[in-house]
Amino acid sequence: MLNDKTLTAKARQLEAEHTPYALVTVVRCKSPTAAKPGYKALVTAAGDIHGWIGGGCVQPAVIKTARQALRDGVPQLIRVSPVEDAHPEDDVMDFKSACHSGGTLDIFIEPMLSRPAVLLLGSSEVAKSLATLAHFAGFTVTVASPAADAANFPQADQIITEFDAGNATFSSAPLVVVATQGKGDQAALQAALRVDTFHRAFIAGKRKADKLKQFLKEKGHDPQAVDGIIAPAGVEIGANSPEEIAVSVLAGLIAARNQQMATPEELSVNNTATTAVAAAPPEQAVPAESSSSLVESGCCGSNTAT
Repeated sequence: MLNDKTLTAKARQLEAEHTPYALVTVVRCKSPTAAKPGYKALVTAAGDIHGWIGGGCVQPAVIKTARQALRDGVPQLIRVSPVEDAHPEDDVMDFKSACHSGGTLDIFIEPMLSRPAVLLLGSSEVAKSLATLAHFAGFTVTVASPAADAANFPQADQIITEFDAGNATFSSAPLVVVATQGKGDQAALQAALRVDTFHRAFIAGKRKADKLKQFLKEKGHDPQAVDGIIAPAGVEIGANSPEEIAVSVLAGLIAARNQQMATPEELSVNNTATTAVAAAPPEQAVPAESSSSLVESGCCGSNTAT
């Protein structure tokens, strides 16, 4: 079991790496259980557990609930017990344990989320609309452009009057959108490639984007990073006006943010379920997975946490 000092250090490390995590605390137990009230752990969306809140009987329920809490930002109280509660409490998620020890644990799971961040390179009309929409969608917004000012970007958290955002501070690894629309495209794209991010998008048509990607490669930029720039940006909705294009791009940002939170296993399940639902008649929709069936057999006394 990690002590509080070690757990705090791990939390700071995850925060420095912009890795969301859930703080998991045992709040009540009915013996026999290995974990006791006050035991804590940190759980990431990848399912990594740092600390100790129980063994194989408890961990699947905790990981599943932590992932859900990280997705929707809502704390959860769960109960893991050998017998399903015939009269479950409204605010408690009940998980049935297959563990032979027979103990019951009440566990509080609190998501520790930093606000997602977006970096907008450019001061076009689309950038102005996108900055406002992204703000109200819960993103912290940084605008980097020689022509940016507070009057045109009243919802921005930071404004940098150049494309280089090297001195900016972000609440989390930023999603980057180049929204120059012909005014500084090359400089903004090169600045975007210098940002450590998993998502770069360029608001431009495919023909223009392909031409500029070739320019970037000729300038010596990493071909893989250049090819990873999403263009056209956003979700196809037939957008025409700056406001409509901003909605489309915001949808792409939200999808990228949510996809980052999902594990490969969850993405595989979601894709399979989507395919099955699309192929099946309406009355054969894929049922949701029961939470009570997720806690596999194991021993609450086996400490496999890191």
